[in-house]
Amino acid sequence: MPPDSSLPKLGIIAGGGDLPLQVIQACLKSGRDCFVIALNDQADPATVDAVPHQWVSLGKSGKALKKLKEQNVSELVMVGSVSRPTFSSIGLDLWTTKFLVKAGAAALGDDGLLGALVREIEKEGFRVVGVEEIMPSLIAPSGVYGKHKPDEQALADIQRGAVVARGIGALDVGQGAVVQEGLVLGVEAIEGTDRLLARCKELKRDGAGGVLVKLKKPDQESRADLPTVGVETIKQAVDAGLRGIAIEAGNTLVIDRENVIAEADRAGLFVIGIDMESET
Repeated sequence: MPPDSSLPKLGIIAGGGDLPLQVIQACLKSGRDCFVIALNDQADPATVDAVPHQWVSLGKSGKALKKLKEQNVSELVMVGSVSRPTFSSIGLDLWTTKFLVKAGAAALGDDGLLGALVREIEKEGFRVVGVEEIMPSLIAPSGVYGKHKPDEQALADIQRGAVVARGIGALDVGQGAVVQEGLVLGVEAIEGTDRLLARCKELKRDGAGGVLVKLKKPDQESRADLPTVGVETIKQAVDAGLRGIAIEAGNTLVIDRENVIAEADRAGLFVIGIDMESET
């Protein structure tokens, strides 16, 4: 499809996982012109094969922004997982160094760092958008998604998990918690959801399986980072012996929802979108 000149050219900062490819495919399908900054050691090379792109290291933000300006990009979306290294382990260009000095203490946590980064990028003349503006169908609706529903014990575990997840989120620690019959088996930190579930596999008790609860952190920069679940999350939850997943409706991305539901149904796992306003 030829480029749609009515839409501003989109810059895509691509990390790992399936989401960057889905955004690229949405642009190709709609005819929207795009240019991809693929992050070294994060993005899958196959993700960017079909579109113009530039590989950039994490510490080279200035190089990335310069390239995006050369490509006449006006809107920018940041998608995909990024394993955050220590700043001492990567080479920083001048723009990134100045940004980190200016950000100061805000750079110590993901929320502060991403919020400061979005503000600085917008000062460069770009409009940063959330992925939900490009693909609204990714946003999690409320209610039960498939054939299986949580029972009373699972609902109690969801409520407990929501309190815990909200607490660690307020501290900018993580987005998720696993609860089994009132016991907190684990909370998410820098390791991410997959490793959280792997740990909880070794910690599960006898009886009804636990529940994973994922919530947006209170001060999270939603245009750069939202809780995300996909088919692989379902598989990991099943392997960990869980019986359900609860995600925050309106503030979670569900990648490939139809297959998520199908996989959960096959495994006997429930998936539910919860409205946090009703939980407060």
